[in-house]
Amino acid sequence: MNKTINKLYYSFKCLLTCRGGAYVWIEISKKIFGDKYSQKFLYRKNSKMNPDRYENEIAKIYYFKTGKKLNLANPSTFNEKIQWMKLNDSTPLKTTLADKYLARNWVKDKIGDQYLIPLLGVWDKFDDINIDELPEAFVLKANHGCGWNVIVKEKEKADWNKIKENFDYWMSLNFAFSSMGFQMHYRDIPPKIIAEKYIESEDGNLYDYKIHCFNGKPEYIHLIGDRKYNTHQAKEAFYNTKWELQSFTSGVYSRYETGIERPENLDEMLRIAEVLSQGLIYVRVDLYELDNGEIKFGEMTFTPGSGFYQWMPPGTDIMWGEKIKLSGV
Repeated sequence: MNKTINKLYYSFKCLLTCRGGAYVWIEISKKIFGDKYSQKFLYRKNSKMNPDRYENEIAKIYYFKTGKKLNLANPSTFNEKIQWMKLNDSTPLKTTLADKYLARNWVKDKIGDQYLIPLLGVWDKFDDINIDELPEAFVLKANHGCGWNVIVKEKEKADWNKIKENFDYWMSLNFAFSSMGFQMHYRDIPPKIIAEKYIESEDGNLYDYKIHCFNGKPEYIHLIGDRKYNTHQAKEAFYNTKWELQSFTSGVYSRYETGIERPENLDEMLRIAEVLSQGLIYVRVDLYELDNGEIKFGEMTFTPGSGFYQWMPPGTDIMWGEKIKLSGV
């Protein structure tokens, strides 16, 4: 298999001279060998790369994902500034806050542990987990990446061999070198697996309120709901802090055609986001509102969509970029 993929790789070597060429190759290899193999191939390439090449490689990924040239010398759009911050603003604090386990201490100290989803356990590897001690429903997460989660609603019906396979694979990776493009604040997170209590609303549609904060001030709420985790589908809408529906979308999910009711505790969620975002150039604070009115913390995200949002209309990318004030550019 390795000989075959290497032969094909060099057959497509001309692609590597193009912007995003390596990532065109990855899309080809996905079709031939499957997603996991192509991702491993790219991971090996990225993890062995000299840091001096990161900027050039990010430019290639950016071109492949957006079809645009990346201007890191004078970034102006939201997507460009996210790329700049990946390389130039990956601070130890960001690493702590991106860690789904250690971020809990930050939240506890800043706003209190009543906003945390109850923690059921933490382990260094999957084989340490005693499944029998966990409740019927819960969520397993790898703390050092994005999207490395498994929702277990019925423990007895779960495919534990498949779940173990996924977590063993995730725990072997450093998310900074994944296909999402050198999000370097993830690089120094010690990998762990955590289990949290499963939460949902009565109708089974738990809205995710992703509050985008610029220089410690909440500006927009990115609402996501109607998730179908097995097919990575959902619906989205953007609101301002007055809960007025905005005309733009991120291009990630289909847009809600009608407005969603204002959350009961929106003002409290905005207060929480403001407290947690103080001192940060930009961060997205993810919160949930339960049926009983309780607010629960989800995570803090510094590079949403890894800076590859397909903004609609495209001018939104510029409008949001103006809100991020970078120093040293």
